[in-house]
Amino acid sequence: MELPEETEPCKEGDHGKFEVTDRDGWARIGILHTSTDMLDTPTLLPVVNPNILTVKPSEMWDMGFRGLITNSYVIWKHEKLKEHALSRGVHDLLDYPGVIMTDSGTFQQYIYGDVEVGEVEVVEFQRNIGVDIATMMDVFGRPDMSFEELAEAVAETARRGPAALEAAGATLLNGPIQGGTHSVLREASARLMSGMDFAVHPIGGIVPLMENQRYRELVEIIVSSKNGLTPERPVHLFGCGHPMLFPICIALGVDLFDSAAYALFAKDNRLLTPTGTVKLDGLKEWPEDSWVLRNTTPKKVREMADDERHTLLARHNLAVTNSEIHRCRQAVRDGEIWHLVEKRSHCNPYLREATVWLYDNLPDELVHNTVACRVGGVQWSQDLPRQPRVARAKRWMTWRPPHVDHLGRDCDVEDRRLLVFHNRQGPWRETIGHQVLEAVRRWPQLVPLIYTPIGIVPFSLEDLNPFAHTFGPNHLWDLTADVGPLLLDHPNPEIIEQVENLYPVEVPIGNIIFHDANAPLETLFEVLEQSIGPADQDVMENSTIADVQDYFRRWGIADKIAIFTHLQYGAYHPAIPELEFVMSRTGRVNNVLHDGVHLFSQRLTDGGLSLTIDGAKWVHERGTNDELEWNPSMMPSVIVNSDAEPFVRQGRSVMHGFIVGTEGEPQTGTPCLVLNEAGELLGHGIARCDYTDMMAFRKGIAVKVKDGVGDAGD
Repeated sequence: MELPEETEPCKEGDHGKFEVTDRDGWARIGILHTSTDMLDTPTLLPVVNPNILTVKPSEMWDMGFRGLITNSYVIWKHEKLKEHALSRGVHDLLDYPGVIMTDSGTFQQYIYGDVEVGEVEVVEFQRNIGVDIATMMDVFGRPDMSFEELAEAVAETARRGPAALEAAGATLLNGPIQGGTHSVLREASARLMSGMDFAVHPIGGIVPLMENQRYRELVEIIVSSKNGLTPERPVHLFGCGHPMLFPICIALGVDLFDSAAYALFAKDNRLLTPTGTVKLDGLKEWPEDSWVLRNTTPKKVREMADDERHTLLARHNLAVTNSEIHRCRQAVRDGEIWHLVEKRSHCNPYLREATVWLYDNLPDELVHNTVACRVGGVQWSQDLPRQPRVARAKRWMTWRPPHVDHLGRDCDVEDRRLLVFHNRQGPWRETIGHQVLEAVRRWPQLVPLIYTPIGIVPFSLEDLNPFAHTFGPNHLWDLTADVGPLLLDHPNPEIIEQVENLYPVEVPIGNIIFHDANAPLETLFEVLEQSIGPADQDVMENSTIADVQDYFRRWGIADKIAIFTHLQYGAYHPAIPELEFVMSRTGRVNNVLHDGVHLFSQRLTDGGLSLTIDGAKWVHERGTNDELEWNPSMMPSVIVNSDAEPFVRQGRSVMHGFIVGTEGEPQTGTPCLVLNEAGELLGHGIARCDYTDMMAFRKGIAVKVKDGVGDAGD
C-alpha cells in the first residue's frame, strides 16, 4: 500500500526510537518513530476487529487516530484475511495508512484457553504482513493465580523473549510486563524485559482489574512496572481505553493505550464521557458534547436501526476519547496534569481510592522529576499540598538563615527567634514588607517566616513559586482556628513540624512566635516585647530601614544561589557582601553583579534565578578545586563527548547520544552546567530530563543550552 502524503515516515536511522519533547514528572509528550508514520504520544490505539468494522479504519484516520491495533491471531486464523495480509500487507487489508500494532493472541488464549499458532510462528506472521509494531506471545497472568504461578508466567515470558526478537527481525516488537497484582513480580518482569531489545513495553494482564474497577491495584501495577522499566521506551497499557483513566495513567508515564471500549459500549447503547459511562436509555439531552451527536437527539438515536445506532455511538465514543487524550497532552505541557488527575478522581469512588493511595505512596523518582519553580500560579485544591509539584518544592527549597544580622554582626542560628506571619496572601514584599523591616530593625535576632497553605517559607524567598503563587480563599492563610492566639503556648504540631523541617537546627517552641499579619504594627511590637524583651535602642540608632532592605535583598539572592546552583554555603557566602544589584523601577533586583560582571538575573515571573555565561563560569570555579577534581557540592553538570563540544561552545543544545556522564544528578527543568570530559566548562542550560534519562535516550534534546563559552581560542 502506498502511503498517503499526510503520513510522515521517520528519518533513516531513527526507526524505533522514542523522543520525548515535554515532561511533567513521569508524564511525557513524545514521538515514536516508525517507518510508516511519526506517532505522537500519549495516544489511544483503537482496537479493530478485521471481521467486524464498526468504524472503518480509514474513518479513524480522518478523525485523527494515527495508530490502531488489530489482532494478528484473528487474521492468521481466517484464511481470506490471512491471504490478503500476506500478499498485500496489513495496511492494505485494513485500508489504513497509519501505524498498525498487532496483538499476538495472548488475550484470546486467556479467554478461550488455547490458540493454535506457535509463539515464534505468530511473530514471524506479524513481520510478514508488514505490521509496524508486533507483539510476542507472552503468558497472561490472571489476578487469581498464585504467586508461584505468576512468577513462572513472568519467567516463561522472559524465556520466550530472545526467540521472539530474532523472529521479528527489523520489525518493532512489544515486550509485555506480567506479574499479576504482585509489585515485586511486576518490577522483576520489567527489569527482565528491559534487558532485551524490545521497542515498546505493554503492561499486560490488567483487563480483569478494570472490569471490576480495581483501580488502586491498577495504579500499583503501573508504579511497580515503571520502577523496573528502562525509560527510553514507550509504556503501553494493554486493554485500557476508558477516558476517565487517562489522566492518572498518563501522570504515571503511560504513553500508549488500546481498547475496543468505544465499540463494546456502543453495542450496549452506552456513551463514554471523561467521567464515566452513560446509558442512552432515558436521555433527553446529551451529557457530553461531540461533533458526532451535535445534529441529532437521544430520541432520534434510539429510533435508529441497531447497526446505524451502534456506529454512531462508536464514533461519538472515539471522539470523546480522542478529546480527552488531547486534554491530557495539553495538561502535561501546561504543568496541570495533576489537577486533572484530582478532578477525574472525584468522578468514581474506586478511582478516588487509587488517587489517594498514589498521593500516599508517590515514587521519589516521580517527585524529583517534577519541576517545582515554574511560570504560572497554582490554584488551591484539596489535593494540592500532596501533589508532586508541592512535594518537590518542599524538598528542593534549601535554606539557612544568614550567619550575620543586618549590622554585620555574627549570630548563631541556635539563638535566633522565628517570627511566623500568617493570615495574609502575597505579594508579601508589599503586604507585610513594612512590618518585617521594622521588626527586624528593632530585634535583629528575628528570622521572619511566612505561613502558606502549602508550607512555611522564609521571607527572603517571599517571591518564590509555587509558594508565592498559590491562589485560594483568604482563610487558607489564617492559622487562628488551628493554633489559637497571637502568642502561642500550644501551637499546632503540624505547623511546628513545618518550621522544624525548614530551619537547619532544632528550635525550642518558645523561640517560635506567630503573628497575624493583619494586626496593627503596634500589636506586633507588643507581642515581640512580651516574648523577647524591649527593642535594642543602640541597633535602632545605628541602622535604617534601607539597611534592613539591603540585608534581605542580599541574603535572598544568597538563598537563591544555593537553590539554583546547589553550591554549599561556604562556596558562595564570602562573596555575598560584595554583590552589586541592578534594580527595577519597583525596587526588585533585576541583575546580580560581582566585580562589575553580570552573573545572574532574577526572574520576576516565578522568583527564580537565571545564570549568565559569566555566572556559569563563577559557579563552576566555586564547584571545583584547583586540580579540577569533582566536588560533591558542585552544580549539576552534564558531560559531553568531543563530537558535541564545538556545538555546545556555540550555544547549541545537548542531544541524546552525545552524553558520556553526569555529575550532581541533573533533574528535569533545573539549571545545569555542560562540561567536556576534562571538566572544562562549555556552556549552561536547562535540563530537559533527569540524569537517568540523559544516559538512556537516543534521540531528542537532553539540555536546552542557553549560552556557550565560545570557541576554545576565543
